[in-house]
Amino acid sequence: MDSTASTPQSTPTPTIPLEVTDQQNSALLEDTLNLLNNGAPKKADKHGLAEIDRWEEVLRASERPGLAKIIQELSTLREQLNASDTEPHELAETLATLGAETNKVADETSDNYSAPLNQLGKLLIKVSNVLSR
Repeated sequence: MDSTASTPQSTPTPTIPLEVTDQQNSALLEDTLNLLNNGAPKKADKHGLAEIDRWEEVLRASERPGLAKIIQELSTLREQLNASDTEPHELAETLATLGAETNKVADETSDNYSAPLNQLGKLLIKVSNVLSR
């Protein structure tokens, strides 16, 4: 690499609260379900990392209670995926926790998100089971 090349910068976290519409929430949920329905993404595939980043932004902007554990687990998942020495069982544990927490939120949701969130929780647990084998 050229030593005079500029260092890539990460996108700064917005300081203005993010406004997320129901349509954007639905699109993110649908994108994630489509991603996981195709099986666990490969570690080298950066699409999964982009989805994690999107979810973190949306959840931080949400006013729904009980999302802190999910945000924490998403952060853990990103760190595990970026680390070269993460074991599959570690990823499986994180995904299982994310699935269980997602199901809790789905059970407490009274709008149109309950069914897709339950589906997402089940898919996360399914992927965790595949990884733990």
